[in-house]
Amino acid sequence: MMMKRIGIVGARGYTGAELIRLVAVHPSLELAFVSSRELDGQGVAGHVDAYHGELRYESLDADAVAGKGADAIVLALPNGAAGIYVDAINAQARNTLILDLSADYRSDGDWYYGLPELSRARYARQIRISNPGCYATAMQLAIAPLVEVLAGPPQCFGVSGYSGAGTTPSDKNDVDQLRDNLMPYSLVGHVHEREVSRQLGIPVEFMPHVAPHFRGITMTVNLWLRNAMKLDDIMSRYRQFYADEPLVHVVDDAPWVSRIAGKHHAEVGGFALAPGGKRVVVVATLDNLLKGAATQAMQNINIAFGFNETSGIPLASATLENAQ
Repeated sequence: MMMKRIGIVGARGYTGAELIRLVAVHPSLELAFVSSRELDGQGVAGHVDAYHGELRYESLDADAVAGKGADAIVLALPNGAAGIYVDAINAQARNTLILDLSADYRSDGDWYYGLPELSRARYARQIRISNPGCYATAMQLAIAPLVEVLAGPPQCFGVSGYSGAGTTPSDKNDVDQLRDNLMPYSLVGHVHEREVSRQLGIPVEFMPHVAPHFRGITMTVNLWLRNAMKLDDIMSRYRQFYADEPLVHVVDDAPWVSRIAGKHHAEVGGFALAPGGKRVVVVATLDNLLKGAATQAMQNINIAFGFNETSGIPLASATLENAQ
């Protein structure tokens, strides 16, 4: 099979490094370029342990990125920064696959929204793909199996490690301020709240927080049901919904964020039913840099190129049976 060449813009960030690791072990992908102003001229191998080639970081403007001749370009940039690159690629290399990790195109109907477990059936060979947000992935995986029987908006209490705030210094990734702390922010109208509401077709309420750990998301979701259900029926519904998904594990106990860090799958569990059977609480965890970003990006790249969806994704973390 002919190798596909992948370029990454914004490769200095945490997600960019995880993508480099995944491309490095993929049997059908190779790095075409990695762009970073801050690391310009430095060897990639010196920054990413899994990569052993001679490639160096480059500081590339949008036109230079478009002219590189890559089969796919991943934009791992802050929100609001992707447009100039998309415009240049559209003008110079329109047939190049673009996968954007920011929120810039998640509400654009011309782009495929790539949360494979929920949107795979809607993929129609689009070459403009928007990767879901990390919080948004956890929320949707926790809500989707019950979305048709809900009586009102889900309430989602999310806690992320500070890597989710990126590498640009801010209060949300300041280790000293986060020590022994839990930092709430954007408690109404968060971009991921709007994203999930649009994708699921229902209003969703989301309250994000940052914690002192580096990576991993815990999402505790309160769901009100139109009609009373039994706990066994709810759990069976989730197991059936994700029965064929190697990167979503349905578990009995509430999953711990400390056990998901560095893993490529998400876990959904901790099902608790209130008296009366109309209120259920579900917990989802995932690594925000992996299933919440880089691993999901690799799933989408594999789908777009016709590879096995989990090709290049280490599945040692995905060997649990959903029935556990």
